[in-house]
Amino acid sequence: MTIELFNPPGIPTPEAYAQVSVATGARTVYVSGQVARNAEGQPVGAGDLAAQVEQAYRNVHAALRGVGAGFQHVAKLTVYVVDWHPDKMPELLTGAIRAAEDLGLDIVRPITLIGVAALGEADMLVEVEAVAVID
Repeated sequence: MTIELFNPPGIPTPEAYAQVSVATGARTVYVSGQVARNAEGQPVGAGDLAAQVEQAYRNVHAALRGVGAGFQHVAKLTVYVVDWHPDKMPELLTGAIRAAEDLGLDIVRPITLIGVAALGEADMLVEVEAVAVID
């Protein structure tokens, strides 16, 4: 399995993510949107976007590990944020970086950020889903 990340000429080269990934492998893994819930299903980080992002990334990591994969296999992430405004970017990045540093992950991947009015439950501020490719 190989994930190759690219920032092709002619489009911006971002620091926090890659524009394109090329995945080669035998199986595709779809991780449903992960939210700020611990293993027992209890809410984590009430009202704290950074804490919720960190937990959501931890849950994506755990889901991938459960099928023998890791963040190195992720071809694409989608992040949904309630009432998104660019002023929230520092909090979002803080949570993602904390998870990455604590778990030793390289989370730089193609990513789409989508602002939404609400998620499945009123206390949820963020949801992270992933597509990975493994052998």
